[in-house]
Amino acid sequence: MDGRRRLAEPVTDAACAGPTLALRRGRGRVRLGLLPTRIERHLRRWFGPVRHVRLPRGAGVAAAALFLFASAAFGAVRGGHLPAIADALRGWRDAAANAAGFRITAIALSGNRHLSREDILTTAGITGHSSLLFLDVAEARARLKANPWIAEATVLKLYPGRLHIAVTERAAFALWQRDGKVTVIAEDGTVIEPYVSRVFAGLPLVVGAGAESRAKAFLGLIDRYPLVRGQMRAAVLVAERRWNLRLKNGIDIRLPEADVEQALETLVRLDGEKRLLSRDVAVIDLRLPDRVTVRLSDEAWAAREDAIKEHRPKKKGGSA
Repeated sequence: MDGRRRLAEPVTDAACAGPTLALRRGRGRVRLGLLPTRIERHLRRWFGPVRHVRLPRGAGVAAAALFLFASAAFGAVRGGHLPAIADALRGWRDAAANAAGFRITAIALSGNRHLSREDILTTAGITGHSSLLFLDVAEARARLKANPWIAEATVLKLYPGRLHIAVTERAAFALWQRDGKVTVIAEDGTVIEPYVSRVFAGLPLVVGAGAESRAKAFLGLIDRYPLVRGQMRAAVLVAERRWNLRLKNGIDIRLPEADVEQALETLVRLDGEKRLLSRDVAVIDLRLPDRVTVRLSDEAWAAREDAIKEHRPKKKGGSA
């Protein structure tokens, strides 16, 4: 018994009921002893190699620095600061390249007629601080071709400080009206810009959905008939199937879906024989191949009715 009237009991393996964890000292280090033996063998096999791992010096500092960097990156992403950071890094990079002798000192530009030199350089992303060494010509070319005025672009770097840019511009071909909005289009139907300049006032006007992509072929056909082309105010695509022509004097010419060329020849012939396009008519319908239907204007119809009444014979007694 000890001083507290307790029996002193030795701690032995037999005194442990069930699997227990015992500390064993051997060769100056503490080892784990597990019961039963099978479990101890498995744990030694799994965790034995871990006991011999030694972390290199400074690993804690590196881990702390990595944590701080990851935190800063997460904050930049969440706060939307990545573009500003990327611009700052590009600025430092270009400044270093310029200091090393790769500053852009001369830019040769060719092919631009509508776009100014400033427009080209701004679109390509070239500034006074850009360096030739780090200029991405593929990106600059892609940015130039994204401009609707530019159909093709070439960007060449001539070290150490010269840059050559060649562009092929689209030509303004026609005005396209849809849903009340008028835009300038190229031959291939590409919308170049909104119609805001009187410079394009002389371009032909096409109207309707799908008219922009079919304008080149149809207007090319109309150009073969100068009499019609000279009086045309607009070409209207109806239901994306056939065209109507609105002349400057207000006459509507309804063309067929097929055999448009034959209908135009008939129109020119009738105008030569009867001066049809100079008469007071509202609609000339050429949709049927075997006949031409003409509808008078409201004024002409009223005048015709008045003339009929005047020439109608009067009954006896003075009443009509």
